[in-house]
Amino acid sequence: MFNKYIRLLTVTALLSVSTISQAETTIVAVAANFTKPMTDIAEAFEKSTGHSAKLSFGSSGKFVAQIENGAPFEVFLSADDKAPATLEQSGFAVANSHFTYAIGKLVLWSVTANLIDAQGDILNKGDFKHIALADPKLAPYGAAAMEVLKSKNLLTKLTPLFVQGENIAQTYQFVSTGNAELGFVALSQVIDNGKIVNGSAWQIPENLYTPLRQDAVLLKKGEDNPAAPALVQFLKSPEAQAIISKYGYGLAN
Repeated sequence: MFNKYIRLLTVTALLSVSTISQAETTIVAVAANFTKPMTDIAEAFEKSTGHSAKLSFGSSGKFVAQIENGAPFEVFLSADDKAPATLEQSGFAVANSHFTYAIGKLVLWSVTANLIDAQGDILNKGDFKHIALADPKLAPYGAAAMEVLKSKNLLTKLTPLFVQGENIAQTYQFVSTGNAELGFVALSQVIDNGKIVNGSAWQIPENLYTPLRQDAVLLKKGEDNPAAPALVQFLKSPEAQAIISKYGYGLAN
């Protein structure tokens, strides 16, 4: 009986070691606008699969340059659909692995209540000294903000007031700390349970800018790490999509 008990303990221990040895960590580059949902998704991913994800957040443009220069990223979640396709074409990503994981939404936001009206007329009035946006050369959300200003014929007028963030996270920081009275940020940064958390905002009509289709892609460095394709697959799961929707993103059909 004692020997049988010892054998049972040994088998249990071996199974535990086997499970631990199969759990891997994948290194992930994530567009800054997706910080909150991806943090939640990584936690759910680990609970569901045992794998973990080490996340780095920043501008999509900078991540592309880093990946092309040998950065160890294995999965890339971009703020647009162009960068992942380009990485596939240049051989840095697995062919045909990119897909749209979220559709971003742009908002004009201020930490000050009642400063921004529901139609965004403050842009015409110009009752502010600084307006923040992400660098349009590096960040798709910044490029979308430029499209909005062009569509309203306000680009020339407001350009001298620009405060540019390297990415959307830095842009949000400029506005939240008062270094700019208002700015173009991602809806996901200022929403909770479907409502703007604080301040005032104009949720910009999506016909004023090119749809922010955000694509993910499996990079060549992650091809042989089980955790990398597992994360890519998990992003398509109902659990991950529920988190994405919670933060105000649209989902691809």
